Amino acid sequence: MSILEVKNVGKRFGGLQALSEVNLSVKENSVHAIIGPNGAGKSTLLNCLVGKLIPDTGSVMFDGQSVLGRAPYEINQMGISRVFQTPEIFGDLTVLENMLIPCFAKRDGAFELNALASVQSQKDILEKAEHMLEEMNMADKRHMHAAAMSRGDKRRLEIGMCLSQEPRLLLLDEPTAGMARADTNNTIDLLKQISDERDITIAIIEHDMHVVFSLANRITVLAQGTPLVEDDPENIRGNPKVREAYLGESA
Repeated sequence: MSILEVKNVGKRFGGLQALSEVNLSVKENSVHAIIGPNGAGKSTLLNCLVGKLIPDTGSVMFDGQSVLGRAPYEINQMGISRVFQTPEIFGDLTVLENMLIPCFAKRDGAFELNALASVQSQKDILEKAEHMLEEMNMADKRHMHAAAMSRGDKRRLEIGMCLSQEPRLLLLDEPTAGMARADTNNTIDLLKQISDERDITIAIIEHDMHVVFSLANRITVLAQGTPLVEDDPENIRGNPKVREAYLGESA
Protein backbone atom coordinates (compact mmCIF):
# COMPACT_ATOMS: atom_id res chain seq x y z
CA MET A 1 0.00 0.00 0.00
CA SER A 2 1.37 3.43 -0.97
CA ILE A 3 1.42 6.21 1.61
CA LEU A 4 2.83 8.90 -0.70
CA GLU A 5 1.65 9.44 -4.29
CA VAL A 6 3.17 11.97 -6.68
CA LYS A 7 1.32 12.30 -9.98
CA ASN A 8 2.37 14.28 -13.06
CA VAL A 9 4.24 16.90 -11.03
CA GLY A 10 5.89 19.70 -12.98
CA LYS A 11 7.74 22.77 -11.72
CA ARG A 12 9.33 25.59 -13.72
CA PHE A 13 11.58 28.41 -12.50
CA GLY A 14 11.58 31.03 -15.26
CA GLY A 15 13.07 29.31 -18.30
CA LEU A 16 14.21 26.25 -16.33
CA GLN A 17 11.96 23.18 -16.24
CA ALA A 18 13.09 21.73 -12.91
CA LEU A 19 10.51 18.90 -12.84
CA SER A 20 8.50 17.43 -15.68
CA GLU A 21 5.75 14.81 -15.40
CA VAL A 22 7.17 13.25 -12.23
CA ASN A 23 5.32 10.21 -10.93
CA LEU A 24 6.38 8.53 -7.71
CA SER A 25 4.79 6.02 -5.38
CA VAL A 26 6.26 5.33 -1.92
CA LYS A 27 5.04 2.21 -0.15
CA GLU A 28 4.15 2.34 3.52
CA ASN A 29 6.91 1.20 5.92
CA SER A 30 9.52 1.15 3.15
CA VAL A 31 12.80 3.03 2.66
CA HIS A 32 12.59 4.77 -0.72
CA ALA A 33 15.66 6.56 -2.11
CA ILE A 34 15.54 9.34 -4.71
CA ILE A 35 18.87 9.71 -6.49
CA GLY A 36 20.23 11.50 -9.54
CA PRO A 37 23.09 13.72 -10.72
CA ASN A 38 23.37 17.35 -9.67
CA GLY A 39 20.53 19.42 -11.12
CA ALA A 40 18.26 16.42 -11.56
CA GLY A 41 15.46 18.05 -9.52
CA LYS A 42 15.77 16.03 -6.30
CA SER A 43 15.61 18.95 -3.86
CA THR A 44 12.85 20.63 -5.87
CA LEU A 45 10.82 17.43 -5.63
CA LEU A 46 11.44 17.17 -1.89
CA ASN A 47 10.29 20.76 -1.40
CA CYS A 48 7.09 19.89 -3.26
CA LEU A 49 6.57 16.88 -0.97
CA VAL A 50 6.61 19.06 2.17
CA GLY A 51 4.55 21.92 0.73
CA LYS A 52 7.46 24.35 0.59
CA LEU A 53 6.96 24.62 -3.17
CA ILE A 54 3.68 24.32 -5.02
CA PRO A 55 4.01 22.48 -8.34
CA ASP A 56 2.78 24.15 -11.51
CA THR A 57 1.07 20.89 -12.46
CA GLY A 58 0.19 17.62 -10.79
CA SER A 59 -0.61 16.49 -7.26
CA VAL A 60 1.12 15.26 -4.11
CA MET A 61 -1.00 13.09 -1.85
CA PHE A 62 -0.06 11.76 1.59
CA ASP A 63 -2.34 9.06 2.90
CA GLY A 64 -5.08 10.30 0.57
CA GLN A 65 -4.74 14.00 1.48
CA SER A 66 -3.12 16.72 -0.59
CA VAL A 67 -0.06 18.42 0.94
CA LEU A 68 -0.16 21.33 -1.50
CA GLY A 69 -0.65 24.79 -0.02
CA ARG A 70 -0.43 23.63 3.59
CA ALA A 71 1.54 25.45 6.28
CA PRO A 72 4.58 23.67 7.79
CA TYR A 73 2.74 22.89 11.03
CA GLU A 74 -0.10 21.36 8.99
CA ILE A 75 2.40 19.14 7.18
CA ASN A 76 3.76 18.09 10.57
CA GLN A 77 0.24 17.55 11.85
CA MET A 78 -0.39 15.14 8.97
CA GLY A 79 2.55 13.06 10.16
CA ILE A 80 5.41 14.23 7.92
CA SER A 81 8.79 15.31 9.30
CA ARG A 82 11.79 16.57 7.32
CA VAL A 83 15.52 16.46 8.03
CA PHE A 84 17.45 19.12 6.11
CA GLN A 85 20.94 18.88 4.59
CA THR A 86 22.41 21.00 7.40
CA PRO A 87 21.31 19.83 10.87
CA GLU A 88 18.77 22.29 12.27
CA ILE A 89 19.41 22.32 15.99
CA PHE A 90 19.99 25.02 18.62
CA GLY A 91 23.76 25.09 19.13
CA ASP A 92 23.65 27.25 22.26
CA LEU A 93 21.33 24.80 24.03
CA THR A 94 22.24 21.46 25.54
CA VAL A 95 21.33 18.20 23.87
CA LEU A 96 18.54 17.62 26.40
CA GLU A 97 17.17 21.15 25.97
CA ASN A 98 17.04 20.60 22.20
CA MET A 99 15.10 17.40 22.68
CA LEU A 100 12.67 19.03 25.09
CA ILE A 101 11.55 21.58 22.47
CA PRO A 102 9.64 19.17 20.19
CA CYS A 103 8.41 17.25 23.24
CA PHE A 104 6.70 20.43 24.47
CA ALA A 105 5.48 21.36 21.00
CA LYS A 106 1.97 20.50 19.87
CA ARG A 107 1.22 19.36 16.35
CA ASP A 108 -0.76 22.54 15.61
CA GLY A 109 2.47 24.55 15.75
CA ALA A 110 1.83 25.92 19.27
CA PHE A 111 3.45 24.89 22.54
CA GLU A 112 1.87 23.05 25.43
CA LEU A 113 2.24 26.03 27.76
CA ASN A 114 -0.23 24.64 30.26
CA ALA A 115 2.24 21.84 30.88
CA LEU A 116 4.45 24.36 32.67
CA ALA A 117 1.80 24.67 35.41
CA SER A 118 1.66 20.93 36.01
CA VAL A 119 4.49 19.13 37.76
CA GLN A 120 3.25 15.80 36.42
CA SER A 121 3.13 17.12 32.86
CA GLN A 122 6.66 18.49 33.18
CA LYS A 123 7.80 15.12 34.48
CA ASP A 124 6.12 13.26 31.61
CA ILE A 125 7.70 15.55 29.01
CA LEU A 126 11.14 15.22 30.59
CA GLU A 127 10.78 11.44 30.63
CA LYS A 128 9.81 11.49 26.95
CA ALA A 129 12.87 13.57 26.07
CA GLU A 130 15.14 11.34 28.14
CA HIS A 131 13.66 8.24 26.50
CA MET A 132 14.34 9.66 23.03
CA LEU A 133 17.95 10.39 23.99
CA GLU A 134 18.29 6.79 25.19
CA GLU A 135 16.86 5.54 21.89
CA MET A 136 19.30 7.76 19.97
CA ASN A 137 22.16 6.49 22.18
CA MET A 138 22.85 10.05 23.33
CA ALA A 139 21.96 9.91 27.00
CA ASP A 140 25.59 10.43 28.00
CA LYS A 141 25.63 13.68 25.99
CA ARG A 142 22.47 15.18 27.53
CA HIS A 143 24.29 18.10 29.17
CA MET A 144 26.68 18.82 26.29
CA HIS A 145 26.13 21.97 24.26
CA ALA A 146 24.85 20.87 20.86
CA ALA A 147 27.31 23.09 18.96
CA ALA A 148 30.23 21.09 20.40
CA MET A 149 29.07 17.77 18.91
CA SER A 150 30.25 16.12 15.71
CA ARG A 151 28.12 16.50 12.59
CA GLY A 152 27.04 12.88 12.97
CA ASP A 153 25.81 13.45 16.52
CA LYS A 154 24.04 16.65 15.47
CA ARG A 155 22.24 14.64 12.80
CA ARG A 156 21.37 11.92 15.29
CA LEU A 157 19.90 14.55 17.63
CA GLU A 158 17.89 16.13 14.83
CA ILE A 159 16.47 12.76 13.79
CA GLY A 160 15.51 12.09 17.41
CA MET A 161 13.78 15.47 17.60
CA CYS A 162 11.76 14.55 14.51
CA LEU A 163 10.87 11.12 15.89
CA SER A 164 9.61 12.64 19.14
CA GLN A 165 6.69 13.98 17.07
CA GLU A 166 5.88 10.38 16.02
CA PRO A 167 5.78 10.98 12.24
CA ARG A 168 4.53 8.41 9.77
CA LEU A 169 6.82 9.69 7.02
CA LEU A 170 10.40 10.86 7.58
CA LEU A 171 12.00 12.77 4.68
CA LEU A 172 15.78 13.08 4.73
CA ASP A 173 17.73 15.43 2.45
CA GLU A 174 21.37 14.30 2.12
CA PRO A 175 21.50 13.15 5.77
CA THR A 176 25.16 12.04 5.59
CA ALA A 177 26.52 15.06 3.70
CA GLY A 178 29.80 16.33 5.16
CA MET A 179 30.19 13.39 7.54
CA ALA A 180 33.27 11.30 8.26
CA ARG A 181 32.86 7.67 7.21
CA ALA A 182 32.41 6.50 10.82
CA ASP A 183 29.55 8.98 11.34
CA THR A 184 28.04 7.92 8.00
CA ASN A 185 28.05 4.26 9.03
CA ASN A 186 26.54 5.15 12.42
CA THR A 187 23.77 7.09 10.67
CA ILE A 188 23.08 4.11 8.40
CA ASP A 189 22.81 1.85 11.45
CA LEU A 190 20.47 4.32 13.16
CA LEU A 191 18.15 4.57 10.15
CA LYS A 192 18.10 0.78 9.80
CA GLN A 193 17.10 0.52 13.46
CA ILE A 194 14.38 3.13 13.03
CA SER A 195 13.02 1.37 9.95
CA ASP A 196 13.04 -2.03 11.67
CA GLU A 197 11.58 -0.97 15.00
CA ARG A 198 9.12 1.80 14.14
CA ASP A 199 5.94 1.97 12.08
CA ILE A 200 7.44 4.57 9.77
CA THR A 201 8.16 5.23 6.10
CA ILE A 202 11.46 6.81 5.10
CA ALA A 203 12.18 8.70 1.89
CA ILE A 204 15.76 9.78 1.37
CA ILE A 205 17.68 11.95 -1.08
CA GLU A 206 21.33 10.96 -1.07
CA HIS A 207 24.43 11.11 -3.28
CA ASP A 208 26.41 8.48 -1.36
CA MET A 209 25.58 5.19 -3.08
CA HIS A 210 26.92 3.26 -0.08
CA VAL A 211 24.15 4.85 1.98
CA VAL A 212 21.51 4.29 -0.70
CA PHE A 213 22.24 0.61 -1.26
CA SER A 214 22.60 -0.03 2.46
CA LEU A 215 19.12 1.30 3.24
CA ALA A 216 16.73 1.46 0.31
CA ASN A 217 14.05 -1.07 -0.61
CA ARG A 218 13.20 0.93 -3.72
CA ILE A 219 15.08 3.55 -5.75
CA THR A 220 13.85 6.27 -8.11
CA VAL A 221 16.46 7.82 -10.40
CA LEU A 222 15.84 11.36 -11.68
CA ALA A 223 17.60 12.90 -14.67
CA GLN A 224 16.94 16.46 -15.85
CA GLY A 225 13.76 16.67 -13.78
CA THR A 226 12.23 13.49 -15.16
CA PRO A 227 12.10 9.99 -13.62
CA LEU A 228 14.59 7.87 -15.52
CA VAL A 229 13.95 4.54 -13.84
CA GLU A 230 12.37 3.17 -10.66
CA ASP A 231 13.33 -0.28 -9.49
CA ASP A 232 14.65 -2.47 -6.69
CA PRO A 233 18.27 -1.79 -5.67
CA GLU A 234 19.65 -4.97 -7.25
CA ASN A 235 18.26 -3.91 -10.61
CA ILE A 236 19.56 -0.33 -10.33
CA ARG A 237 23.18 -1.46 -9.98
CA GLY A 238 24.78 -1.41 -13.40
CA ASN A 239 21.62 -0.20 -15.15
CA PRO A 240 22.94 1.38 -18.39
CA LYS A 241 20.47 4.29 -18.21
CA VAL A 242 21.62 5.13 -14.69
CA ARG A 243 25.29 4.92 -15.65
CA GLU A 244 24.68 7.17 -18.60
CA ALA A 245 22.88 9.75 -16.43
CA TYR A 246 25.71 9.82 -13.88
CA LEU A 247 28.72 9.33 -16.14
CA GLY A 248 27.49 11.06 -19.28
CA GLU A 249 28.26 8.09 -21.45
CA SER A 250 26.60 4.84 -22.42
CA ALA A 251 27.63 1.74 -20.50
